[in-house]
Amino acid sequence: MPWVALLLAGLLEVLWAYSMKKSQGFTLPGPSLVTLVTMIASFALLAWAMRSLPLGTAYAIWTGIGATGSFALGILVLGEPASPARLAAIGLIVGGIVLLRLAG
Repeated sequence: MPWVALLLAGLLEVLWAYSMKKSQGFTLPGPSLVTLVTMIASFALLAWAMRSLPLGTAYAIWTGIGATGSFALGILVLGEPASPARLAAIGLIVGGIVLLRLAG
């Protein structure tokens, strides 16, 4: 169950990063509220998962899911560039996440 909580925490991290972008520096109330609520939920799930998962593994996977998901969302929804160097960098992050999971 901690791995499911960690996955949900990572997905919520993607959502709060996106809503933070949409909040225009916390000047729009709707996206700002979504950012704050999803941040709290993401941190709470991460904290719960860390009760039984190693700190380094949990935190690295949480940030990796957030980084990878935000990267994909930026390309697919916000029209950010998908250069070969950026794709290689995200590939290294995904590889690190998989290796951490296999090592744990």
